[in-house]
Amino acid sequence: MKTTSVLSTVFALVVCFSAGAQENGKPSDVPAAPPAGEATSATAEANASVAARLPLDDQSDFEDASRGFIAAIEADAITDADGNTVWSIPQFDFIAGEAPDTVNPSLWRQSMLAAKHGLFEVTDGIWQVRGYDLSVMTVIEGETGWIIVDPLTVKETAAAALKLVNDTLGERPVSAVLYTHSHADHFGGARGVISEEEMEARGVPVIAPEGFTENAVAENLLAGNLMQRRAVLMFGNTIPRSETANVGTGLGPGLPQGTTGLVLPSEEVGGWGTERVIDGVRFEFMDAGGTEAPAEFMFYLPDFKALSTSEVASGTFHNVLTPRGAKVRNALAWSRVIDRALSDYGGEAELVFASHHWPSWGGENVRTYLQNQRDVYRYVHDQTLRRANAGATMTEAAEGLPEPEFSKQDFSTRGYYGTLTHNAKAVYQYYYGWWSGVPANYHKRPHAETAPRYVEAMGGLEAVLRRGAAAYEGGDYRWAAELFNHAVFAAPESQPAKDWLAAAYEQMGFQAESGAWRSYYLTAAAELRDGLPETGAPNLGNADFLAAVPTLDLFDALASRYNPDKLSREPFSLVFDFTDTGETVHVAVGRDVVVPRLSGAGAGEAAAKLTLSRADFNRLILREAGVPQLIGSGALTIEGEAAAAGAFLGALDQPDFWFPVVTP
Repeated sequence: MKTTSVLSTVFALVVCFSAGAQENGKPSDVPAAPPAGEATSATAEANASVAARLPLDDQSDFEDASRGFIAAIEADAITDADGNTVWSIPQFDFIAGEAPDTVNPSLWRQSMLAAKHGLFEVTDGIWQVRGYDLSVMTVIEGETGWIIVDPLTVKETAAAALKLVNDTLGERPVSAVLYTHSHADHFGGARGVISEEEMEARGVPVIAPEGFTENAVAENLLAGNLMQRRAVLMFGNTIPRSETANVGTGLGPGLPQGTTGLVLPSEEVGGWGTERVIDGVRFEFMDAGGTEAPAEFMFYLPDFKALSTSEVASGTFHNVLTPRGAKVRNALAWSRVIDRALSDYGGEAELVFASHHWPSWGGENVRTYLQNQRDVYRYVHDQTLRRANAGATMTEAAEGLPEPEFSKQDFSTRGYYGTLTHNAKAVYQYYYGWWSGVPANYHKRPHAETAPRYVEAMGGLEAVLRRGAAAYEGGDYRWAAELFNHAVFAAPESQPAKDWLAAAYEQMGFQAESGAWRSYYLTAAAELRDGLPETGAPNLGNADFLAAVPTLDLFDALASRYNPDKLSREPFSLVFDFTDTGETVHVAVGRDVVVPRLSGAGAGEAAAKLTLSRADFNRLILREAGVPQLIGSGALTIEGEAAAAGAFLGALDQPDFWFPVVTP
């Protein structure tokens, strides 16, 4: 009771923290936040220092990124079936010439390279389509057709890429599809190049790494809502493409706004050096699972002397823990896999290409590329552990970590996507968890509770804003952001507090070398200034994707939405009998958990049995059809207690997508 009383008193103090408030009857002397979109002198100086210490004029990457150009899509946009823009072709045309003060010049250089778009010849028999999606689609000439590697994020960009290939090189059927790993930007566009009907009719293999299906579903369905909400900030989907906003992700130009689907693989390949002949082309696969993705492979094409490093090694230092959220990755295993590829294929390969960015040619360049990619993950791993084992906390281990010497020359190891400090914290988390070891941090109160106390202790909202403004004027934007963040969480209705926090985030974004960091900061600033956009959300649930999700996995995802407080009856069980797949699922609805099982073994007596097709169940989940509609059409029959089915479905939360992230 005492705690509640104290918290009530503290929160009562927040009432006076409104925009234009006065303290002690005196007019507010907090300066107004600076206008949006302008780099401060501190930011301009910071960016100029980056330009002075890096060899930004090195043209080798520009030569590689332009090499082999054949043709580009001539339309202004890639559109969907309804004419909506999925990808604007000229959206990054403004990235040219010298970097403005509002963009880190190293990121500007990377974005300029990533914006180069079109069909490029990698070597005789291998091409890439780049610049129309976050990822790259590779096309290999087989004996009878095109072998497609990584069919992009959405079916519209994949179809446009394949059309560019066919229009330019001559039309051929797709003879195989390869997914290098379990992230959606490498399989989501599969229906733009192949359908299940074509697979079956022509025997087209779809090949993926071992564990692909399980991990593709887990990452994109079970954890999808929060992950995709944070991805909006990370990829800058809702802010303009401009010198003061989104200039690309660092990993690629950006995410298209189309339809992500999933065509399940016909084969999952594991092992190291596993050989397959696919449409007459020899492949040697290398299992790289547990590095950049839980399920991933690289491959070597001995007839081309070409090594594909998938996303294990690309033109950036990647994320050991992505800001959108995913399972933390093993930096040591990552380094070891690259080292093994270097050992086994580095002496033979004459070119290396990846699922992002542009290739590199020449045996010596291949070896240098692999060596430095190996070393950057090894460096962040070993140096973080060295510091942690000497007593450094997560923040301390990351904060003072110097840049390795090779990163000052090799742009492919710079933090255009992942960063040294973020990845050091990820290494710490991998071994020690999120806790710093300091007892006070183990069971901290939520920030929304502690922020008013911090603000009160510092003398009230205006005092905090004045201190933050002084830090901002001094160019200390990180400290300013920390102060303003307390102010926003203590007084979320205070627009001056939000404007100041947005100003601090904006300068941090303008200085960021990582495209992901820049987009996160600048999108956060936009949400603070303008509120939640409520438009531009990714297509989280769609029939194309859901149709490929294994039934038990789908029910596990539903179970993760179960809210026990919504169940107003005694526990019961249901049976779902799917007429088109022949599957039967027993669902035990308990007081605290929902447990689904296939086949209904040991199910006991069910309160109700629902008979329908899996396709209609998908429609029900997507809210494209309701229970009364399906019953009325005869698509759904319920034997037993119909109210039990309603009780189960009614107890499932439907999470909002546009929940606040940068405010309470």
